[in-house]
Amino acid sequence: MKISIDQAFQQALSAHKAGKLKEAEKIYSAILEASPNHLATHSNIGVMFYKLGRLDEAEFSYRKLIKLKPKNAEAYCNLGVILQQLDKLEESESCCKKAIELKPVYALAYNNLGNILKKLGKFEDSEKAYKTAIKLKSDYVEAYYNLSVLFQEIDKLKDSELNCKEVIKLNPKYAEAYNNLGITLQKLGKIESAEINYQKAIDFKPNYIKAHYNLSQIKNFKKNDKQLDQMQSLYLDQNITDDERCHLGFALGKAFEELNLIEKSFNYYLEGNTVRRKSLNYDPQHDTELFDQIKKTYSVIKKNSFKISNLSNEKKFIFILGMPRSGTTLIEQIISSHSEVRGAGELTFIEQFGDAIARGKSKINYNILMGFRQNYLKKLNELSNNNFIITDKMTINFRYIGLICSAFPEAKIVHTRRDPAATCWGNYKQLFSNKKSFHYCYDLKDVVNYYRLYQDLMKFWEDECGDRIYNLDYESFTVHQEDETKKLIKFLGLTWEEKCLAPQDNNRSISTASSKQIRQKIYQGSSQKWKKFHPYLNGVFDTLNN
Repeated sequence: MKISIDQAFQQALSAHKAGKLKEAEKIYSAILEASPNHLATHSNIGVMFYKLGRLDEAEFSYRKLIKLKPKNAEAYCNLGVILQQLDKLEESESCCKKAIELKPVYALAYNNLGNILKKLGKFEDSEKAYKTAIKLKSDYVEAYYNLSVLFQEIDKLKDSELNCKEVIKLNPKYAEAYNNLGITLQKLGKIESAEINYQKAIDFKPNYIKAHYNLSQIKNFKKNDKQLDQMQSLYLDQNITDDERCHLGFALGKAFEELNLIEKSFNYYLEGNTVRRKSLNYDPQHDTELFDQIKKTYSVIKKNSFKISNLSNEKKFIFILGMPRSGTTLIEQIISSHSEVRGAGELTFIEQFGDAIARGKSKINYNILMGFRQNYLKKLNELSNNNFIITDKMTINFRYIGLICSAFPEAKIVHTRRDPAATCWGNYKQLFSNKKSFHYCYDLKDVVNYYRLYQDLMKFWEDECGDRIYNLDYESFTVHQEDETKKLIKFLGLTWEEKCLAPQDNNRSISTASSKQIRQKIYQGSSQKWKKFHPYLNGVFDTLNN
């Protein structure tokens, strides 16, 4: 090279800082060609590749750097972040721990370790890592924020609220903290306070699309709404990501629905759904095969069913299941209003421990079924808060009714049913955070196809174990609330309590899309709201009741 390596590095660094990344990359590459072991260049080009989303190249750069300098704690820490993005979580955890071993007072490494452990579901260890980061650096805003997100996700909502407020105390303009505080307060049923905090997040960061979406879901839009104008402007920005465009599509769909501009509303719902479906690559045949596997496997599971007389368990549990948007949140709110019951919300444990069994992808015998039962009970006991009776409201557990009946003969099963068209429309207009379980929702024909699979599977379960299933009709429930509530409570074997008639007064946390509606009194007619969209649906729901 005509200039020295150091001079070339300074040129690359200047270009890098100025955002001239192609120029910077060209010079960095020339340096490494001339001096393959230049540590600072490996480090900088690794950072640049990471920010450009070229993660494999970033990983290669940092592995090379570590090979050249094995005791570089910062390199291990950065590699851990890259590996986390690549979903190589165990390797990522090892890298952060190695960084801490090399540099025991490394607050950033503890914070990053907390992020990885959270993703791995090691929540207690994640909490400890964040708290260690804060202990090492008392004003560590990001660690406080990450801790608040962890607490919010594991339903320690008061702790989440306190940590959000600590973040805001340290940095009053931290928009993400206001947004997370809004989510926490919304779960706690403090809707007005949640709305205020979402708005503050937007005030400090006007292009914060997730905050716009969150606010849109709990407010009522009126004419000349400033936020509506903001969201429409953001939607026209060609630089927003597909995920941000998807969130805006659903937010604008809701806004224009409330303003009774139905065609506009439908078009935004359509665009939001189209973007989400494209990102998922959903194949309806996958669910057809899944449901077939479940039905074929049940005969083997049934042969290994347990009898109550052979089991011992102090806890009782109630499964509330059915299609999403069929009223399951309301029913859990009613049941958990009872003094003996704790509503645990949507638990993933049946799918986590039982999906392979239900589909015949693992061996099926007494010991396998007992292991599934014990794994579920262990998780349930961690959440019970000493309650004797617990509800599990994961809607998609309808897939696993046969497995539940066989492994938990003492459990109660409540299946909620709602008008088919209202249910399908409710699925279509809702942006679910869980992409894996609700991948069928983002095309009207896919939704209808999935609903038919659900109907067929429920008929199969009715034939096989119908005496175990309490079928609750949502429309009838809203019309005859007291009679239907008393029948439900009797089926569950509970003594009658009047407060089961006032689910809106139940102050438990709620994480589902129904968190605002469920704080209101039960009302009739919600199942007819889809009909105003009928002119734009091309008759897709017309044969649902046939």
